[in-house]
Amino acid sequence: MADLSTRFAGRIRCPNPFWLASGPPANCADQVMRAFDAGWGGAVWKTIGEPILNVSSRYSSVDWNGGRMMGLNNIELISDRPIETNLREIEEVKKRYPNHAVIASLMVESKREAWHDIVKRSEDAGADGLELNFGCPHGMSERGMGSAVGQVPDYTTMITEWVKEVARTPVLVKLTPNITDIRTIGRAARKGGADGLSAINTLNSVTGIDLDTLTPRPDVGGLSAHGGYCGPAIKPVALHMVQQLASDPEIALPVSGIGGVSGWREAAEYILLGCQSVQVCTAAMHHGFRIVEQMIEGLSHWMDEKGFYTLDQVRGRSLPRLTEWKHLDLNYKIVARIHPERCIGCQLCYIACWDGAHQCIHLPSNGHAKPEAVEAASRAAIVSTPVSRAELQARMTGTPANRIPQVDEGECVGCNLCWLVCPVDGCITMERVDTGRPFESWEQRTGGAC
Repeated sequence: MADLSTRFAGRIRCPNPFWLASGPPANCADQVMRAFDAGWGGAVWKTIGEPILNVSSRYSSVDWNGGRMMGLNNIELISDRPIETNLREIEEVKKRYPNHAVIASLMVESKREAWHDIVKRSEDAGADGLELNFGCPHGMSERGMGSAVGQVPDYTTMITEWVKEVARTPVLVKLTPNITDIRTIGRAARKGGADGLSAINTLNSVTGIDLDTLTPRPDVGGLSAHGGYCGPAIKPVALHMVQQLASDPEIALPVSGIGGVSGWREAAEYILLGCQSVQVCTAAMHHGFRIVEQMIEGLSHWMDEKGFYTLDQVRGRSLPRLTEWKHLDLNYKIVARIHPERCIGCQLCYIACWDGAHQCIHLPSNGHAKPEAVEAASRAAIVSTPVSRAELQARMTGTPANRIPQVDEGECVGCNLCWLVCPVDGCITMERVDTGRPFESWEQRTGGAC
């Protein structure tokens, strides 16, 4: 099998790149040790600082298409346990699991002596590294900590410098996404001497409102507050920001990727964008620690299939493939093709194309029929009622030819919408057509002019 061992920032060793992120699953020694027994390679301890009195309730979520916790919102703050207790348990964990990474997440008031004290004590307890929590968007920011630091480059640089004055282990700065350009803070962390970055922390959010009580969720005695949003829903935002950090030559720091990792595929995506480790919180809260088993197995098998033997061979391979829009080929063209033998006649592609795209999909009975002509019962059955894969397969046989849409390839712009809405795998494919024209970017065509 592929070798999943990794060494973050050259010094933090662990058997695989899967770390518990700082949060409820890494709140105490019992949890972290059980996580290591399950197979996790490292853990970032729930943020240590002066104990906080948390509220009840704390979480709310956004469910989607029958799935729970597509996005999770929390208004929980840092550890509510004494600093001494957390440090004593870090020491215990490191004695029992010397080959696993234990990172101390830290947040204290913006005073040099306070940071010096917590850094020395954390390292004396055996922490392999330090993660400075400059990202928490709620509760702590109102006290001048968390994202209140991470949104101001000068503060980020200053506190990182304070930490580096006494730190003996690698220092990671955890970045907030609640900022216009995350690279400005990444550069500030680099200027302060950071050894690595963790990205991203949670997004400011209000997940919803109870339409009976009219109180936003989570409800704390009839009131609520904005919280931090995480889980699968934030992965696209996190991947973009990780790519921005990993591609910036002024930063050039290792990155621990966070945001929506719920399986090996997401982990592979983060590593392909340059991450040296990936951190997981929501998925562990949702499914338990043993989810790491399929992450390890899945990533190993994928690497074997691709011929990758180490994570170093995977890391960053997708970065050169992400560029600015102005560098894309204007003469590259794909079109949608519908495969009749797989079509179930739901005509979702037709509706989507006419109502939401470029009106290049037609019905054979009337080449330019309007979507209103599609039978309401058929549309409702497909759009409103979940359909099992077995039922879809059963519908593939005997679909009348006059229910199978057709694509006008001359009008198709290759937007992908029909392919995205089609409920049957392989029914619609997006295929390249030769335009007979050489590569030409917008920059080439216009000379870079607006």
